[in-house]
Amino acid sequence: MKHITRTLSMATAGAVLISGAAFAQEGDLPDTFTVATASQGGTYFIYGAGWANLVAEELGIQASTESTDGPVQNATLVHTGDVDFGMVTMGPALAAWEGESPLAPGEEHTDMRAVFPMYQTPFEVIALAGSGIEGVSDLEGKRVGAGPAGGTPGTYVPEILETLGINAEISFGGASDQAGQVQDGLIDAFAFAAGLPIAAFAELNAQTDVNIFAFTDEEVQTLVDSNASFSPYTIAGGTYDGFDEDRNTIAMWNMAIAHKDVPEELVYQVTKIVMENNERMVSVHSAAAETLPENFEYNTFLPWHPGAVRWFEENGYDIPDELVGE
Repeated sequence: MKHITRTLSMATAGAVLISGAAFAQEGDLPDTFTVATASQGGTYFIYGAGWANLVAEELGIQASTESTDGPVQNATLVHTGDVDFGMVTMGPALAAWEGESPLAPGEEHTDMRAVFPMYQTPFEVIALAGSGIEGVSDLEGKRVGAGPAGGTPGTYVPEILETLGINAEISFGGASDQAGQVQDGLIDAFAFAAGLPIAAFAELNAQTDVNIFAFTDEEVQTLVDSNASFSPYTIAGGTYDGFDEDRNTIAMWNMAIAHKDVPEELVYQVTKIVMENNERMVSVHSAAAETLPENFEYNTFLPWHPGAVRWFEENGYDIPDELVGE
């Protein structure tokens, strides 16, 4: 674990220097805080910078965001204290909590705390219109991008394809990069999961003719039955220009997290600002339409930070006793 922490610290040196200031005396606000996001072209990158900047503006302090490989890495960075805040989907978060993170196997990530609910992350696929790829079954034998290896799709797309009995050549990379690889013919399709609309998909759709698709009803049921972290989800028609029909898929919930030692007052203020400014959050990214306090219930295992508990309980939301963190 020491080797892993040292490697992460070198990769995010700026975050370490900044986050150290955030572990201030309880009750004080630090001068700055750090948020781990994900790769450019993904929703985390936009959404994370948006709420960090909103909080910084409201509190008059500085925020720094760190581009990462996504939830798997974010969980470890928060657990080790290399960053103050991060964002995770609940599947990778549960694996990390139980010591099954592929980045730090055997290390139970028990220093993570929940802060606020974000939105659901649905899975979908994009390919060029002339490729003949119109459904997941057409990915058999194809070159398929799955986003960063430490992200939600990078973790679960291989599992999804295996569950559906589809053999494909999987590659990993940033969202913007892999959308470009589809356009350049370097990969046949890009399977991703993020808040909607996915910026990299929307950009590629604006540049060339594409197919954007998800799963059949039978495939959705098979996947939901295979993994308790998956739930059915409908992507509304019109999410992308030219795609007017609803599409069925699966999704996972996302939560913002913090290290347990981030000052209670800072986490309280972060929760308050994000939960009480939904209209401004939606202006950052439309996925924030689900960034609502009542969605706290979709966290069923991760203890809430005391600062978040204070805000939720002040506003009439009952956090289960077993999920009140220290």
